[in-house]
Amino acid sequence: MPDTVQFPMRFGSSSGQPVTRRDGIAKVTGTATFAADNAPANLLHAVYVSAAIARGTVTSMDVEAAKAHPGVVEVYTPDNVPPLPGDASSKPFMFAFRFEPLQDNSVRYANQPIALVLAETLEAATEGARLLAPKYAAETPRIGLDGNAPFEIEGGGFGLPGTTVHGDVEAGHAAAEASVDLTYETPEQYHNAMEMHAVVAEWDGDHVVLDVPSQALVMSCAAYGYYLGIPAENVTIRCPYLGGGFGSKAALNGPTVLAIHAARLIGRPVKLMLKRDQMFGPVFHRGATRQRVRIGVDGDARMTVLDHESLAVTSSFDDFIESAANASQGIYSAGALRSAHKGVRADVGTPGPMRAPGEASGSAALESAMDEMAEKAGIDPLEFRLRNYAETEPGSGKPYSSKALRECYAQGAERFGWSRRPLAPRQMTDENGMLVGWGMGTALFAAPMFAAKARAVIRPDGTGLVETAAADMGQGAWTVLAQIAADSLGLPLDMVEFRSGASTLPDAGVAGGSGHTATAGGALHAAGQDVVARLAEMATADPDSPLHGAGNATIVARDGRFWVEGDDSRSDGFADILARNGGAEIEGTGGANRPQEAGAAHAMYAHGAVFAEVKVDPDLFQTRVTRLVGAFAAGRIINPKLAESQLMGGMIWGLSFALHEEAKYDMRTGRVVNGDLAGYHVPVNADVKGLEVITVHEDDPYVNPLGIKGVGEIGITGTVGAIANAIWHATGTRIRRFPVRIEDLLAGSR
Repeated sequence: MPDTVQFPMRFGSSSGQPVTRRDGIAKVTGTATFAADNAPANLLHAVYVSAAIARGTVTSMDVEAAKAHPGVVEVYTPDNVPPLPGDASSKPFMFAFRFEPLQDNSVRYANQPIALVLAETLEAATEGARLLAPKYAAETPRIGLDGNAPFEIEGGGFGLPGTTVHGDVEAGHAAAEASVDLTYETPEQYHNAMEMHAVVAEWDGDHVVLDVPSQALVMSCAAYGYYLGIPAENVTIRCPYLGGGFGSKAALNGPTVLAIHAARLIGRPVKLMLKRDQMFGPVFHRGATRQRVRIGVDGDARMTVLDHESLAVTSSFDDFIESAANASQGIYSAGALRSAHKGVRADVGTPGPMRAPGEASGSAALESAMDEMAEKAGIDPLEFRLRNYAETEPGSGKPYSSKALRECYAQGAERFGWSRRPLAPRQMTDENGMLVGWGMGTALFAAPMFAAKARAVIRPDGTGLVETAAADMGQGAWTVLAQIAADSLGLPLDMVEFRSGASTLPDAGVAGGSGHTATAGGALHAAGQDVVARLAEMATADPDSPLHGAGNATIVARDGRFWVEGDDSRSDGFADILARNGGAEIEGTGGANRPQEAGAAHAMYAHGAVFAEVKVDPDLFQTRVTRLVGAFAAGRIINPKLAESQLMGGMIWGLSFALHEEAKYDMRTGRVVNGDLAGYHVPVNADVKGLEVITVHEDDPYVNPLGIKGVGEIGITGTVGAIANAIWHATGTRIRRFPVRIEDLLAGSR
């Protein structure tokens, strides 16, 4: 906003309205264009050959047979592909991962690319890949938490959580009058977005245009530029639609970079789309964990210590450690806190960020352990959490920017009927003789904000245009960000054009960490304020405007007009102002970034509570979740409909984590044996019943100028433990590995 504008302003509001998603019709009618839908002229189709072993070397491939197949144009193997200009084994950026662009014949995990076939048709490329018939010298793969020796982690940024200690942990253990010492395991989980990873790469000299799904369009240009040896500005990414990401599309992966490299080498556009089974390996996943949680309490059931250790699987060639133990850092008051991490190397693709990374796995263990401690102390699980309620951030002592967790507990418990819950397990059955159990868990997720920029324009006809390179992977960013922009411009939503999904637009940061709305929305809000202030200054300086000389009054921007507050006779339309001043559009820009002092002064989280009901067959131990009630406080809600959708989606993922989802490995080959949507189980409609979301009002003056917190990931964090605790309440059996299996419940019943 120009320094010359001194008068206060108020804006109209599209925020807070349950607007239907703007991209919905395009997606359900099939007119939305995803990356692999693009087909430039002279296109070649690429298929990469996946390693059938997890450890060893490729000894031979029948390249001549593949090249002889009609339609095959080129076959790239380690014998003929030149190295990338940028070192693929380095990690020059925060979100960089090491990958393998066919530089040698070694195999480090199953489904690793070992060759790339280019052909005139997808069918020819597929058949050429089959004809390569690779042979291997296989070694015994190291798989799972016990497949190798653990190693210590030195904390150091993204994917490298260290050890955090607050207070005297040993004294906390010694002072405890009652305690639990528990171990939980969570499995590998793989991203299975509906849109698989894909790229269409078209070079023009040393410039490249990429149709590629990306959660961080501008940031990714710099990364691609590094590996391809060109400036970031020579990379253009187009991603108007993104069919799910969950974190996997926030960073580059080997197959995509290899296809772009091949397009440059061959001199023609190249399209590569991974097959569903190839999503299990090179494009990140959630690593398995084994977590030890020790809790000690005094005679009043107040925690003297919360001690959380985690062992997580990473790859043999890179480090990404699921930061599970950190889930215990910001949530409960305790005399002493410790979170510690170790890693174990396995012959798998490198794990990476997956929806609620760290917190999903860590909260599953923590919330289960809290329930077990409450049982041992002989008090209700909700009462136990309230006794250990943190009024300031544990460890740091910083005040929360806002915290309505008590209200979440109260409203969720009332809606669920928690007060009727018997303390002991196996006390409730339904009319069909099914065992009924009730459980709960606390939800917590950080409220980050990143750097972003935006541009806003008011056109001569009084309509608005806003631009930022945001990513909508299904969460509704196109709609919510347009609502924020319309609000800042003082225009109805249908008078605002929102442009996004291309790296040529102002940098909107990364769509991840539940921070995209706050980040990109903050930049759009600032840009809108800037352009409206410029226009208002133009009006008040114009002798022909009814607003002339109103610089000391409060100006209201609403429905494309300015009004002097309290004087309805003084009003001027945006289009009229521009017409009297040359008729050209007017532009403003804005940026968003949380001031360092704001983060230093306050702890910033979204909070919530999830209550679960399960029904368990007393003979077969089949388990169904029949009710989930989640109450969440996440700052200002821009679009209640879409926020509720996101929170429901998180809770459904929590149900998936608790009962369905895991990758199963063939320990002989290291391959994922359920690498498809038939064997990799996720909930379907029939698995989800009685789902209810409550959003608890919360004003946060510190978290960012709009008071926004994220809702994309927090729904997972309370749900897994709530379901596990409900299963115990129904059956009397504690299960400490996820997903909960019928065989474990049967064993516990004996």
